[in-house]
Amino acid sequence: MNINLDDIYIGMELPKLYKNPSTRQLVQYAGASFDYYEIHYDKDVAQKNNLPGVIVHGALKAAFFGELITKWMEPKGKLLKLSIQYKGMDIPGDELIITGKVNKIESLPNSMIVYCSLWVENSSMERTTTGSGVIELPI
Repeated sequence: MNINLDDIYIGMELPKLYKNPSTRQLVQYAGASFDYYEIHYDKDVAQKNNLPGVIVHGALKAAFFGELITKWMEPKGKLLKLSIQYKGMDIPGDELIITGKVNKIESLPNSMIVYCSLWVENSSMERTTTGSGVIELPI
């Protein structure tokens, strides 16, 4: 996606990114991230830990934020900061919507700094993960 700088404004919503993490994806992510905590792929272990079942890695949801923001700002944007706060758990098979909005814009001589709020919403419309991103876009 190529952003037109003239189209960025405070309150602008970022394009939605839809994800349907599966247990298979969680196993693959566990291997790639070296996060082998069984609550992410073993239902029995998850339930013994008072969870409803297997849950999505928090770091995977952070990666979804990274994917959303870098696709939106490409090809020339630079991600300066990404912050995440985990508010709830998500389960495999549930559709997650990753999105955000522009909160603040600063104009610099050769670039624009864009501050965004980000969130993950599950199929029950709960915001299970929130965060923020700061992007620099060249003028």
